[in-house]
Amino acid sequence: MFVVRASGRFFDRQIEFPDWEPPAATLERWLHDLGVGGVILVGGSAVDLLVRSRWLQARAQYPLFVAADIEEGVGQRFAGATWFPPPMAIAAIADRDPDKARHYAEEYGATTAREALAIGINWVLGPVVDVNNNPQNPVINVRAFGETPERVADLATAFLRGVQRFPALSCAKHFPGHGDTSVDSHVDLPVLTHSAERLAQVEQPPFARAIAAGVDAVMSAHLLIPSWDGDRPATLSSKILTDRLRGDLGFDGLILTDALVMGAIANRYGANEAPLLALEAGADILLMPVDPAGAIRTICDAVDKGRVSPERIRQSVERIWRAKHKIFAEPANLPPASETTGEALARLQSLAAPDAGAIATEILQESQQVGGSLPLSLPPSTAGATRNLLLVDNLVTCGFLGRQAPAIAIPQSRGYALQLVDLHTDSNPEGDTPPASRDEPSTEGATLLQVFIRGNPFGGPARATELADRWLKHLLTSGQLQGVAIYGSPYVLQQFLPHLPADLPYVFSYGQMHEAQAIALGTLFGVRDPVVNKS
Repeated sequence: MFVVRASGRFFDRQIEFPDWEPPAATLERWLHDLGVGGVILVGGSAVDLLVRSRWLQARAQYPLFVAADIEEGVGQRFAGATWFPPPMAIAAIADRDPDKARHYAEEYGATTAREALAIGINWVLGPVVDVNNNPQNPVINVRAFGETPERVADLATAFLRGVQRFPALSCAKHFPGHGDTSVDSHVDLPVLTHSAERLAQVEQPPFARAIAAGVDAVMSAHLLIPSWDGDRPATLSSKILTDRLRGDLGFDGLILTDALVMGAIANRYGANEAPLLALEAGADILLMPVDPAGAIRTICDAVDKGRVSPERIRQSVERIWRAKHKIFAEPANLPPASETTGEALARLQSLAAPDAGAIATEILQESQQVGGSLPLSLPPSTAGATRNLLLVDNLVTCGFLGRQAPAIAIPQSRGYALQLVDLHTDSNPEGDTPPASRDEPSTEGATLLQVFIRGNPFGGPARATELADRWLKHLLTSGQLQGVAIYGSPYVLQQFLPHLPADLPYVFSYGQMHEAQAIALGTLFGVRDPVVNKS
């Protein structure tokens, strides 16, 4: 009933988050001695995962769930596989062509499942079926398939059809709906004050559609919803997980918690009491407890003392085994010990196939938004006096930038000097040297502003947006702003647009990966196929 987090990389010295990712000896003890039933993996490449997943299965007492938050394709987490634009990009296409959007969503799901299985992942923790109807949402944002229940339900079920072509599990999240929150549950407990009628009209329909479409699991949200339960968050509420999800919606698949180490739960309930409360509320899978060994002891003690009945445990275990039968009925999903290295590596040939890459590119191109006088150009006299100002929330954790990233390499090839800004640098635009006169635009110090902001756990998009807004207004006032590229949140574009002159060139992309950067800057500079490293 436990799924623990582990590093996707093989060696202990590569562990990035030691508070959450145990060393190999501890992990092996959990899997072999304590019978932990699954892992959720983060970090590493697709090749790392191929090796890592086999190592884990070989050491487990029972065949493992191997899960990952790959809502945007395997390449979102593990380099070398296909990385799709976020789901909201498909929602933008659906505004013009719903049939094409459904096709994209289904292929998105199918590619994700196929590539996941190729490297040993058997549980796709997606789709997100939250309705993102709050532009200030710090954590769902572009992870949602849209802003209305109809659009989200339509595209999420198309994604599920794709996943269901393969023997991989799916998961609808985050019940009963995390889309209308302004607090990140990784940090604190959001409160959803809607009435039961509003929840039935907006938040619940996508989950009902996903259940009807055969989704394998539903993940709970760490939300307090007074109209349903004023005492406990959804993850720990039997009124929500058992009465609403099991009873009203008739769901008999796996209920798993969101990560129990998240601040909304970990900061309020005991490390070992929280998993027990979630079990009592109706959860089958306890995801990422603070102390797995301690939580297992606590639950065993609760059974011994009569607080939890053996029958309650049996109900969850039977659901778990039904789900594992679906996965492991396909022998290739649990490779035999006799499998050679060559046979294992041959699986990698299915990753990042040209047809999958072509769909990801089409989604980026068709969801991109542009405006102003394109292409961007400067008089020859300004050569060498241009600046590429790149703004992100945190440069240290920014995986989509690097020396060969198109957002850096393409402007650099055109003579732009690079300036990097994030929330941790000296980034006060007022310290920037303005042109001699503010009465007329100046070509001295002409600046291309590139902004990377989207909803991310712990990402602080509100603070990053505030910083970007200050830079935008300063560059406009000083006459230095030459063009704008925004990657990620359409809500940042909406905030910028009222301030942009009608002729100022801009481009917006839902994606932040290299391919998105290359397409956006190719559009901005009027270059069809900029020569860059798109890895």
